[in-house]
Order: sequence, then C-alpha cells, then structure tokens
Amino acid sequence: MLQHLFKSRFSYLFTGIALGFLLAITVSTLDSNITRDVIVQAEKMVGLDFTPVERDSMLGQVQDHLEDYQNLRKVDISNATPYALNFDPIPHGTSVSKENRLNRWNIPPAVQMPDDTAKLAYFSIAELASLIKQRKISSLQLTRFFLERLRKHAPRLRAVITYTESRALEQAEKMDRELNNGKYRGPLHGIPYGIKDLFALPGYPTTWGAEPYKEQHINTTATVIKKLDQAGAILIAKLSLGALAYGDLWYEGRTLNPWDLQEGSSGSSAGSAAATAAGLVPFSIGTETLGSIISPSNRCGTTGLRPTFGRVSRHGAMALSWSMDKIGPITRSARDAAMVFDAIQGPDGNDQSVKDIPFNYRDKVNMDTLTIGYYQSAFDDDYDNKSHDQQTLDKLQEMGANIVPVELTDLPVS
Repeated sequence: MLQHLFKSRFSYLFTGIALGFLLAITVSTLDSNITRDVIVQAEKMVGLDFTPVERDSMLGQVQDHLEDYQNLRKVDISNATPYALNFDPIPHGTSVSKENRLNRWNIPPAVQMPDDTAKLAYFSIAELASLIKQRKISSLQLTRFFLERLRKHAPRLRAVITYTESRALEQAEKMDRELNNGKYRGPLHGIPYGIKDLFALPGYPTTWGAEPYKEQHINTTATVIKKLDQAGAILIAKLSLGALAYGDLWYEGRTLNPWDLQEGSSGSSAGSAAATAAGLVPFSIGTETLGSIISPSNRCGTTGLRPTFGRVSRHGAMALSWSMDKIGPITRSARDAAMVFDAIQGPDGNDQSVKDIPFNYRDKVNMDTLTIGYYQSAFDDDYDNKSHDQQTLDKLQEMGANIVPVELTDLPVS
C-alpha cells in the first residue's frame, strides 16, 4: 500500500519527504551533486525501487529539496520552540471530571529521628516531611546530608553530572526561615531532590548527557523546576542520562545499577533511578519517550510514574519527540510518586499539550472496584522480564482487582 502510494505520487510525496531527507544526509558528507546513482543508493535505505524513467523525473526536484534542507539547517531554532503539534490524549466522546478535591497526604505526626542518621537515606518523603515540620531536622541539615551522600557514592555509580550546591543551600535556608515564620508549603517543603540533566536551569550547564553539549547553558528555568521550587523542594543535583536521552551511557561512562555494579541502570533516566534507589536523593525527576522512566525503575527497583501524555509541562526540557515525551517522578513508593506528581502536574501556558485536569489522590482504594486492562499478547511473549510482570498481574488479582485482557490493532510496525 505504502509503496503503491509512493510510486503513484513519487514526484511530490517521495521526493518531498523520504528521498529528499535521505539524500540530504547522503550528499552532505560528499558534495551537492545528486546523480541517478545517488538516488539508487538512497532507495535502498527506505526499501523502494524506482524505474530509470521515475529517477529521471524526480532528479530536478530532489536537487531543489536538497537546497531547501541545507537552508533549513542554517536557521537557528531553539529547543524551547515547540512544534506546531498538539496531541489530545482524551479519547473522542469521553468527558473528564473537573472536580478538584483537596489531597490529604496524611503526614505521620510523630516520626522520630533515627539514632543512626544514615537511615534517613531511606526515609519516605512523608517521614522526612514529618521531621521537618516538627523541626527535628532543618532543611539545611537534610540538604547537606544528601549532598554528602551524593558526593560519596554517586561517582561510583556515575549518577551525577552537575551539583547545584550553592543554589540548594540558599533554597534550604529560605525554607527554614519560612517554616520558622509559620509558612509551610506542603509535604515537599525542604525536601532535597535530583533532576535528569535535560532540564534547563540558569547558571548551570544543561548537557543532555552528550559530549557536544557539555558546556551548553540555556537561560530559562524549566517549568518542572519552577513548580518544585514553589512546592518548597530543594534541587541538589542534575543527574546523568544516556546521551541525548538514549540508554544509560553518557560522556563520562555508563551509569550503574546500585544493586549490581556489573550492569547499567538502564535508561535514559539512568541517574535519576540509580540515585533514588541508592538513597542518594529522596526522589528524582525523569522523562520518558519510550520506556525511559519505566525501564530504569524496573532495573533499579524504584517506583517510576510515567504519566499520561499532556499532564506535565515539558517547557525547558530537551525535546526528543514532541508527540511522545512525558515527565514524571522516580521515587521509592507509590504515595511518594503521587506527592511529587501533584506538585509538577498541570498547565503553565507554555506547553500547549498540557490539560487542565485535576489530580485527586486516594490513599486507600477498594481494589475490587478496579478494572485493570493488560496487553495479553505482549504478556504471552517470551522475554526477559516475563516472570516479574506475571507476578504483578497475579498480585493485582490477589488483591481483588478485575484483570481484563485487551488487544491492540496488529500492525507490522514496532
């Protein structure tokens, strides 16, 4: 079907999209002279086969398109410029409740400081929030504690790209002053965290984990950082990611799984998952296009929330795929993930894909009221993590949920 479409309208579709783009890549390393032989080689890259007459017919237009591509590359379009693309995740005909209920996080009132302060590394956000609210530890003390853990352990894991220490200490002191003056911002007040280094922050490099961008500075503050600032959280480090948000290998090496230093932490939110799993930060922020929160969370044993597209603004983040990129928390429990998500979700006026839809958290859910769908043919396949995934289904069913198999349209593409 596709080949028929291309061949019947090759003078516009093929030369305008596929062949022109491939030829632009091909000849950019050679010279600007496109011949019939160059077209033949480009055809092999997309699995098409044209006749000599068709190649002669398209030759002039392909030359024109090459010039267009070369001119396009001269235009400096910043990462902050969004594509003219808005995907609506709400299915047609579906209505969404706009009821906005107050989320109650049930912070435990009487958490005690541990005799061994090292145990703070694995306290939940709610437990740390209780200690701060009771003034049993200050935000400044907690920030220094986690900065020391990062400096001690993160180099072995290759989990940190840039420390934001001066900013963090200043913010922590501010949170302590506010608390002493009776202002409490909520459960993230004074809680340190790390963020994947594809979010822009003035005064610090935003490297995207890639050698060519080691010294890149972007003079904007990503919306996620702004929202966490407003919630009182303290950014202490920009964490590693696979180069250009792919895998767990960046310009200083591979980020490692803290539970097995013989393997990588998976990617691309590699440092976020590794640092959270190792108790180097109470929580972190990752991004996902195709598994980059879920995969490292699975590898490192963290709780990763890959939100629905259109829930969290991507303003100030590196764009990998405007129709797929999502931002979410990496934590050590579902409730911690909910607390962080509550702070970062919602529109900001910059990312037009984000919907204004309430997030109403329920701490206790009657599982037998839930219907959970799973992609049966995928679960039936033989793959590495099959046993763990099956345990998840079994556990949900044991808890009373109604587990329903679903299927997607079978298409010959991944």
